[in-house]
Amino acid sequence: MKAPKISYYIGFSAFFADMGYQGAMAILPIFLIFVLKLNFFVFGVVEAFIFGFGALFSYMGGKLADKYGSKKITVFGNSLIPLLSFTAFSYIPFIAIPLFSFGWWMRNLRSPTRRSFLAENVDTGERTSAFGVLHGLDVGGGIVSIIILVILILLHFSYKYLFFFSIFPLIISTIIIASVKGKKHTRVDNNGSNKNTEKKNTEKKNTKGKFVFEGIIIGTLLFGFGSYTMGFPIITIAENPGNSLALRIMSGVISYGIFLGISSLTGFALSKRAIKNETLSLGLYGYILAGLGTLGFALSIIYSLGLTGFYASVAVVAIAFGITETFEPSIISKIVSSDKMGSGMGILSSSRSMGFFIANIIMGALYELRPSYSYTYAGFVSIIAGIIILIALNKERKINGSTI
Repeated sequence: MKAPKISYYIGFSAFFADMGYQGAMAILPIFLIFVLKLNFFVFGVVEAFIFGFGALFSYMGGKLADKYGSKKITVFGNSLIPLLSFTAFSYIPFIAIPLFSFGWWMRNLRSPTRRSFLAENVDTGERTSAFGVLHGLDVGGGIVSIIILVILILLHFSYKYLFFFSIFPLIISTIIIASVKGKKHTRVDNNGSNKNTEKKNTEKKNTKGKFVFEGIIIGTLLFGFGSYTMGFPIITIAENPGNSLALRIMSGVISYGIFLGISSLTGFALSKRAIKNETLSLGLYGYILAGLGTLGFALSIIYSLGLTGFYASVAVVAIAFGITETFEPSIISKIVSSDKMGSGMGILSSSRSMGFFIANIIMGALYELRPSYSYTYAGFVSIIAGIIILIALNKERKINGSTI
């Protein structure tokens, strides 16, 4: 399989975006726990507030994309992400946390519209490959971000500059996405009267793929209930006994680099292969594998497996994340009609974020009791989400014979 050129253009915009904010995301839990002195329950609530409340912005982004065009909303949202670059300009929680939150919410606004923009500009048969390239470059930028972050930590830069360096690649990212030329957007009116030519296709798609779509939305919502920000593993590793605090923090940050690197390679690998049944792969190797990797964190804590156990678990979760981020948008793009592409991607993103909101509060509460409890909870919920996907696929096969 060969990905179309536009997937690389959009992918490089994603590369620089992640090169900006992934380092900020990696240092955020360290900043919240060790600098702002939050306990783990409050940390979970803050993570839920930041990453879970974005569901509203993801949904809004998708709806706005259908109305005004996916590129316009992508550029708008991307241009406001740099708000998070100013997080550590204040060590007052009620100032620092909202700064990061608003920047991240603009990232939520932009994410489904960028997926929609890509899907609108590639043929159906190229979408899996295109989303694989997008994920590979997207997360690949995060690897560079972590490398820069580690260098800045070694050079003893203050937290202010550890966050602020993100602003420069984010600006480059916005310039790139603004310069990409895509298909001209056709505005949809309230009655959809200008979409008569697609009406039959829309009705057809509403029957075929219906159970897969519903299964993925329910599954990704439940998967969100078992999802957690990588801030939890970073803190878990940073608290692992032995070595100095600085080395333990470094080990935690490096774990995030491992996660991003393996996830990026997974996206590129998927972009080169034709997958016969993406829904089956999503359920088995996305959600269920993620659950098994998460249970690995619990086992590493219980049996004191140290960095080896933690890093192995990170690797498994990273592979599952790469598979999930490639197949979810690819499947949705093939099920929903073109005039609803933004909304479909918005619902997908917001479903995950809604689950994310509850998950991080539960994770924080359980982590306060015992860290292994939190990972055990998240692991089993992710496995159940995968089983739901497989049930939906089986139902779709019986009724429509779908192999999506």
